[in-house]
Amino acid sequence: MAILYNGDVCVVQESQHRTPGNLRAFVQATLRSVRTGKSSDVRFSSTERVEVVPLVTRKMEFSYKDAGDFVFTDPETYETVTLAPEVVGDAANFLVENTTVTMTFVEEKAVQIELPAAVVLTVVEAPEGIRGDSANNVQKTVTLETGIPVQVPLFIKTGEKLRIDTRTGKYLERA
Repeated sequence: MAILYNGDVCVVQESQHRTPGNLRAFVQATLRSVRTGKSSDVRFSSTERVEVVPLVTRKMEFSYKDAGDFVFTDPETYETVTLAPEVVGDAANFLVENTTVTMTFVEEKAVQIELPAAVVLTVVEAPEGIRGDSANNVQKTVTLETGIPVQVPLFIKTGEKLRIDTRTGKYLERA
């Protein structure tokens, strides 16, 4: 959700409702400013009112990386949106061409992207499994096309496509 706080539109990244001992309840929230991109921890009392700003979500496709920035295209209107690495965050580890993401906009500015639960990535570097390593669930580290290392079973070879969980970054299965 997004709120208007101190004259600035902020995206609520995390919130907790707390009721300490015999004190009044409050909400502790982490807000990220849409204008500046800075995060801050804010405490709201139970009597405070906040103005909610409407969010718009759209399906977008990752097109390419341009000098550090990430360019996404709307598949219906072919409109492009360029995002800084700070907005993309850890999702950059799973973005390959034509990956469909859900992008959240506040006042026509992209503030967050959400990846699908799993993506298919290609192995670019896989060391050979050592013969005789057949103990329970032995794994090796391979490098994927986005550059991230992942633990996989010994039988995975260079060039294979793997399904990777985007929440944990772990190997799920061959694709």
